[in-house]
Order: sequence, then structure tokens, then C-alpha cells
Amino acid sequence: ITAGPTFEAIDPVRGLTNLSSGKMGYAVAQAAAEAGARVCLVSGPTCLTSPAGVRRIDVQSAAEMRDAVLGELPSDVFIAVAAVADYRVDAAATQKIKKSTAGLTLQLVANPDILAEVADLPDAPFCVGFAAETEHLAEHAEAKRLKKKLPLLVGNLAQDTLGRDTAELVLFDDRGQHRLPRTDKLTQARALINHLASLLN
Repeated sequence: ITAGPTFEAIDPVRGLTNLSSGKMGYAVAQAAAEAGARVCLVSGPTCLTSPAGVRRIDVQSAAEMRDAVLGELPSDVFIAVAAVADYRVDAAATQKIKKSTAGLTLQLVANPDILAEVADLPDAPFCVGFAAETEHLAEHAEAKRLKKKLPLLVGNLAQDTLGRDTAELVLFDDRGQHRLPRTDKLTQARALINHLASLLN
């Protein structure tokens, strides 16, 4: 399970990141452990405490998260909850970039798509994706699920979820859409794990 944001360095003191708190990923890790799974949590920078019985690997960048995930394979299930940065700076500065009235231009390059890479492996685990959208949730989430050939994708509206203690989720699978009404993230995570178990069985 991946959780939290990634942090892509611009220089030794600045970086690109996002508003993910990691709460959903940590809740999913706890729910999976409660259900009897052996869980490895690959976590970007958060202030959260590891759930009981969960082994945690701390990373910062998307590249580090990718390496950690691939290092844990093979596995039965991969749940990609983390809000991985889509882009990183092409060449991070080794020294602090000084302020300039002329402004600053950053050259960005695409980060690896960890979920797509894992899902495309010949011996891929059962892959669960997350899609945080700001509009047209059903359309964008289902398109992402089909493009990445995922058996299960969890969708939510970013503005209603990021950094909050509650969430409203929609599960997308081959049988259609399954809405989970707003409640605390651990309750949502337990419902997700139950749904996942029903698909696995």
C-alpha cells in the first residue's frame, strides 16, 4: 500500500508536493492488517503514526516510492493510495536558488506511473488504484480504470477529501459503481477492504 504525498526537490530547501495528508492510505493499511493481511506501507512524508502490525518504508520522491514498491514484489495485492506527483524538476539545484526579480522558470519532466507499471507486469498483483478528481468524477475515474486495466479503482473529489478526516468514496469495478457515503476514513477503508475481499474470493 502506498500513502501520502511525494516531495520532488527543486533545491535543498524547496520542492513540489501536494495536499495529501496520508490519512486514507494509513487507514487502508490499518484495515488490511485488521483483516489479516501482511501489510507493507510505502509512505511519502507525513506526520502519521504507523498502524499496529504494519511494516513501513519511508520515501520522499516518486522515484524512491517506485523503487520501494518494486522491491516488495511479488505480492498478492497492490493498493496505490498515494498522491504521487506527476512531474519532477528535470535537474534539481544542489544549492539554494537565490531570489531574483527576474522570476524563475522550472523545466518539469514526467515521473514514473507506479500503478501503471505494476499493473502491466506479467505476474501483476491484484491492483487497486485511487483517483482524486476535481470534477466529472465518474467519467474520469472509470476512464483511468480502463486505461490502466485495473480490476478496482476508488474515486473521490479532491476538494472534499484531501487533508480531511472523512471521505465520500465511489468504488469502480467490472460490476459498476458502488458509492460509500461520507464517514470517517477508517470506516471507509474497512468497507473498501471488505469489497476487495469479495472480488478476490
